[in-house]
Amino acid sequence: MTSVDHTIGTLGKLTGVNIETIRYYERIGLLPEPARTSGNYRVYGDTHVRRLTFIRKARDLGFPIETVRRMLALSDQPDRPCAEVDALVVEQMREVERKLADLERLRTELDRLARQCRGGLVSDCRIIEALSP
Repeated sequence: MTSVDHTIGTLGKLTGVNIETIRYYERIGLLPEPARTSGNYRVYGDTHVRRLTFIRKARDLGFPIETVRRMLALSDQPDRPCAEVDALVVEQMREVERKLADLERLRTELDRLARQCRGGLVSDCRIIEALSP
């Protein structure tokens, strides 16, 4: 597979990642520093495209930066068992389940507030009253 050089803008378009986010990932070490042209422009290769796509997909699934960092480190060791990756995914599923439970409680409370509305004037609004100290 031949490597193609990409500008940061092209890399962003190929991966669906904002340019500032790409720079941030470079600063925190998730994405390796790219080569530079003689004019000091960043030049990204196919390895950057693959790694940044991995990062974006992991972030889209809600994985925290440090978990993504760990998963990248594990992906760089293809001969290791995948039990640690599995554990990271299970922990993320638990986090999603916690968030869903929180959202369900929030929905229930908002529904309760909405049912208190009788129309009329704000001065008589049961929602405003319920939210006030």
